[in-house]
Amino acid sequence: MEYTVNQLAKLSGVSGRTLRYYDQIGLLNPAKYNASGYRIYGTEEVDLLQQILFYRELEVSLEDIKDIMNQPTFDQTTALKKHYNVLKKKRDRLDKIIDTVEKTIENKEGGTTMKDQNKFEGFKEKLIDDNERKYGDEIREKYGDETVDVSNAKLRGMSQETYQAMTDLEKEIFSLLEKAVENEDPSSDIAQKLATKHKEWLMYSWPNYSKEAHAGLAEMYVADERFTAYYDKVVKGGTVFLRDAILNYLGKN
Repeated sequence: MEYTVNQLAKLSGVSGRTLRYYDQIGLLNPAKYNASGYRIYGTEEVDLLQQILFYRELEVSLEDIKDIMNQPTFDQTTALKKHYNVLKKKRDRLDKIIDTVEKTIENKEGGTTMKDQNKFEGFKEKLIDDNERKYGDEIREKYGDETVDVSNAKLRGMSQETYQAMTDLEKEIFSLLEKAVENEDPSSDIAQKLATKHKEWLMYSWPNYSKEAHAGLAEMYVADERFTAYYDKVVKGGTVFLRDAILNYLGKN
């Protein structure tokens, strides 16, 4: 089968404007152009568009999708299996959130008693799933499956108060980072407070803290662009500064 832009748009639900943009950025090029200069897509392009939509459902950026699909080792069947597993986890997480909402409604209406810890199960599961999707491969390779699994289990078992304290502490870290970067000195008092708070934050979920592991994570923040983007969104240059502050702190303690 062959499709024009309008035909493929109707088939897939993706607008013709989006398909033209995908062609423009080199994400999904047509198989050919007909005599009139119209884009023509074949079965291979249909399959690639499906892959793109799967990745978009998983909130992968267009730039990252392009990098993934252009790798020589990219295999559609392998990618589909990964999509399947991730989507199943996403469905399970949504089911937990739905279940939490239902139990909360029953609790509010006086039908059942709901433990505080159960009120946050779906949200903690989302945090775990997001971390696995974004950083899972690298973290598991560096620290091992057992360490990551124990860390996830520790997060799942957190009480409402502990979970809230952990999220509040991360917000405090962001605030300290923004202020500390202005100082431009990773050995300053505020930078050392930042590093101390970061250690405290890690210990909420890390089964076994060590200075070596903390230093390794700080280096990974800078080496991996996804980690870099996470902290640089707070303040430009924040990731490198945080790394330097942590290493300075570890060298003194």
